[in-house]
Amino acid sequence: MNWYGDNINHIWLPYTQMQTAPPPLAVVGAQGCHIQLSDGRRLVDGIASWWTACHGYRHPHIEKSVIKQLETLPHVMFGGLVHEPALRLAGRLVKIAPAGLSRVFFSDSGSVAVEVALKMALQYWQNKRQPNRNRFLCFRHGYHGDTTGAMSVSDPESMHKAFRSYSMKQYVVDIPSEEYGFAELDSLLEGVHKNLAAIIVEPLVQCAGGMKFHSSDVLAEIFRLSRKYDILFIADEIATGFGRTGLMFACNEAGISPDILCIGKALTSGTLSLAATLATEGIFREFLSDDPEFAFMHGPTYMANPLACAAAHASLDLFEREPRLEQVEHIEAQLREALVPCRAMKGVKDVRIKGAIGAVELEHMDKERLRARFIEEGVWLRPLENVIYIMPPFVISSDDLKKLTDAAVKVVGEMAITQA
Repeated sequence: MNWYGDNINHIWLPYTQMQTAPPPLAVVGAQGCHIQLSDGRRLVDGIASWWTACHGYRHPHIEKSVIKQLETLPHVMFGGLVHEPALRLAGRLVKIAPAGLSRVFFSDSGSVAVEVALKMALQYWQNKRQPNRNRFLCFRHGYHGDTTGAMSVSDPESMHKAFRSYSMKQYVVDIPSEEYGFAELDSLLEGVHKNLAAIIVEPLVQCAGGMKFHSSDVLAEIFRLSRKYDILFIADEIATGFGRTGLMFACNEAGISPDILCIGKALTSGTLSLAATLATEGIFREFLSDDPEFAFMHGPTYMANPLACAAAHASLDLFEREPRLEQVEHIEAQLREALVPCRAMKGVKDVRIKGAIGAVELEHMDKERLRARFIEEGVWLRPLENVIYIMPPFVISSDDLKKLTDAAVKVVGEMAITQA
């Protein structure tokens, strides 16, 4: 019996060619690090529902917090009204964020958090009577979201290339990796900095663009150049924030404090949609005026939703009470050991590990065939581009993580045999 019946004919799935894609899997539940399918199969989730479920699914502390909030205030508009869950959450976020970020603007998704950051940067310079600073510098392999502004600062040759003629044109460069590359970036910034509102980067790991890594020294040098030319620095930590790379925020490893920080995804551990854009007091002050035109004109309907704020509070509680960052260390160590065999396999370009991220880059792949093989192995891994990656919940057991890495090594090995 078809569990979802004719209703499947009314769904339009993301990032999917609906004419050729296999039917999606029907999920009836999730618990801990496992996804329960309607046919009785149970999969180990190796990507934490697009990197959100850092504490696993249905953590009792998060569930209890959301239910308690539901009994008093499920939602209220955030225009002219505020509520305790949002006020307290803003204070907690400022305390754990990189130093100097003192203002929190809530939104309802990561893409919108980036839109907010871009608009903040643009209006910051406009309010300072420098309206010509209206472009951004971003990096190849970068991904910052699917909304229009976020697309414009993502890699134009990636998943958004269908919209190239529509997107705003930005300065797109490679992330420098050596002295000559930084000299080129320095030269470019010297010539265009008076037209730049900000530099935007995913610190340490460009996730959706292929799990591309760069060092903390590289990140620190990009930041130094932003200071040299008085360019705002936007750190998009929607994917890397909340412990994924080993520290609470990837910026911490480089010892830098951005002017604007975007967070989301793991903020509520995948329970409800919530994101935030944090800014310095210096940026905030440029929006203060007797002139109403200086006010920041943005306001998502569900910004600071109390239920989502309650989930975020519970998630932060768990980071304080339970050894999440130590668990990330253990995941990193196990990934390093378990994925070693892939390095010698035919068709493997690179194996990269950083925190709770493991990536095996292949010369080429059939993504749909690989996804089907992983399901046969009892795991949920969803390769992107030419990369098989593992980004599990931080609470995953060693046995479940072994099941993920064993599946990755086995399937990559099968590909190597086929290519031999």
